[in-house]
Amino acid sequence: MPNPPATLLIVDDEPSIREMLSLVLTEIGYSVRSAEDGFSALREIVNEAPELLLSDLNMPGISGFELLSEVRRRFPAIRTIAMSGSFCGDEVPSGVAADGFYQKGSSVVALLRMMETLPHVERCMPRAMPFPRSAPSLNC
Repeated sequence: MPNPPATLLIVDDEPSIREMLSLVLTEIGYSVRSAEDGFSALREIVNEAPELLLSDLNMPGISGFELLSEVRRRFPAIRTIAMSGSFCGDEVPSGVAADGFYQKGSSVVALLRMMETLPHVERCMPRAMPFPRSAPSLNC
């Protein structure tokens, strides 16, 4: 029996983007939640961590750059895809803590293919360290 589609959190400050992606991905069978900004996304993740996070990079408040970095640090098992209309191509822009990149306005089929082929990466959780903080050690 094939694996069920992943649980997904879409983060974008544009309601039309959130709604369109939610509609398409729900129709395919993904369990989709959405958030309008980085603060809302972090609350959603703390309540129930998704398997996959799709985040816009340019948002007010906590930008996607900051959100993805925080998710990578605090929730390393979540696979992440950054999305933006400000960058071209399919390579993750430099300095972005994401497993993949989706150029807004390009083919939704390309996004689906990326989501299906993203590897499950085993990342280590940083150990809690008392202050003053030294270099983090990893639980591996």
